[in-house]
Amino acid sequence: MVKKYAKDFISTNYKQLLLLSPKMKLNKKELKDFLDEKTFQYNTLDFIGTDPIQIPHRFTSKQDIEIAGFLIATIAWGNRKSIITNGMRLLTMMGNAPFEFILNYSPGHKKYTQGFVHRTFNEGDLHTFFLALQNIYKHHDGLEAVFSKNATKNSMQPAIHEFKKTFFEISHLPRTEKHVSDPLKNSAAKRINMFLRWMVRQDNNGVDFGIWKSISPAVLSCPLDVHSAGIARKLGILTRKQNDGKALLELDTALREMDPLDPVKYDFALFGLGAFEKF
Repeated sequence: MVKKYAKDFISTNYKQLLLLSPKMKLNKKELKDFLDEKTFQYNTLDFIGTDPIQIPHRFTSKQDIEIAGFLIATIAWGNRKSIITNGMRLLTMMGNAPFEFILNYSPGHKKYTQGFVHRTFNEGDLHTFFLALQNIYKHHDGLEAVFSKNATKNSMQPAIHEFKKTFFEISHLPRTEKHVSDPLKNSAAKRINMFLRWMVRQDNNGVDFGIWKSISPAVLSCPLDVHSAGIARKLGILTRKQNDGKALLELDTALREMDPLDPVKYDFALFGLGAFEKF
């Protein structure tokens, strides 16, 4: 599916130019035009079937979308097929009713998580996540309220830091904390930034949900992974070698110059060029 999806598109003259002369740099207008075209190419409904975002797209209610999206984003590292497979397992565990399941979950319900594992995320971590989500919905007005409370006019990274503190205010094993990144400790927080893109970005093409109206898409950060970071470096819009918080700030600054209102739309271009075109 992914190979066919990539081959269905025609490469631009810009891409051919870069392949012929890798040291040649596009000027700002050429670079923006190139990334705008690639964003248009990949920000389509066809993208959903290749991506973990297909899991929350199974739901229509706000809370179901949020919870399914947060959980699938949490395990979104490694093989994409494995991510989606384990995301489907999560839905089955929750009876395909995430919000209802979370509200009724209790410390004595560990049997529901038995045997779950995705890389280093295990059944004990999942048990804690279920209880933490329940605490957020019962005592903090839900995920959107927690994130929007600490959003600034320029960034969501302080809000992610505060979210982590709220998330782990319940009793938990210290090891589980590694599954929620902290940008103030120089993490790129790729998975939470991806989740925020899904929830906040106003996408006319129907990929991102845009169901959170209290946060501006202008303050979102690009989910920095091996694909987006690699392509950004090849295009000269990222120079830092490490995929960390400092690299995220550098990339955000470049993308916001291209589109101050919707900078993370370029995640589709950067990811598509890396994952589908092996650019």
